[in-house]
Amino acid sequence: MALPEKPKAQQARKLPYTIMAILAVLFGLYPLAYAFFDPRFALLSTKAEWLLNNRLWNLAFYTHIAFGGLSLLIGWLQFNPAIRRQRIYLHRFIGKTYIISVLLSAIAGLYIAHFATGGFISALGFICLGVIWLFTTLLAYKRIRQGKVVAHRIWMTYSYAACFAAVTLRIWLPLLIAGFGDFIPAYQTVAWLCWIPNLMLAAWLHRRILKNQNL
Repeated sequence: MALPEKPKAQQARKLPYTIMAILAVLFGLYPLAYAFFDPRFALLSTKAEWLLNNRLWNLAFYTHIAFGGLSLLIGWLQFNPAIRRQRIYLHRFIGKTYIISVLLSAIAGLYIAHFATGGFISALGFICLGVIWLFTTLLAYKRIRQGKVVAHRIWMTYSYAACFAAVTLRIWLPLLIAGFGDFIPAYQTVAWLCWIPNLMLAAWLHRRILKNQNL
């Protein structure tokens, strides 16, 4: 029989979750900035004029950031045990919304990744991220449809780790620009650094989930 957690242990677990939730909300709302400011700010300022005038690229870009932002904004709620236990219908609704948003954002992201600033190195990093995000989300959905709750939880952890790359990219990028003194190598690096450590953390959580199941 598992012993009840001490208050300090509970607080230690709540702090990372709280930080994740705050960052997810802040950066999940970030796409709204394109509605209130000059749309050619931030990363779009690095894009060529012909690309910014391309309708298909614009459709993919705004689909990617809008539904990616929504995924980020609601995904953290799925890790709240109170919602999972006491409001299962809300958990399922958020889950379905998250999956649809990921599908739209990831597919659009795979297209725009081919035009990433920094050329092949950046493009490959973002394409790998898009494939992993799509693959892990679909596996999470498949496992819950099979009634494999633990496997679903594990794959959803990987999925949201990939989704959270939207946050870690914006944390790493200014640090890398300062370190390299140049945007291009910084962006080529962040195309990989924004998601690889996230998945490593998800793998660590994966092991913890399995360990707890064996207790």
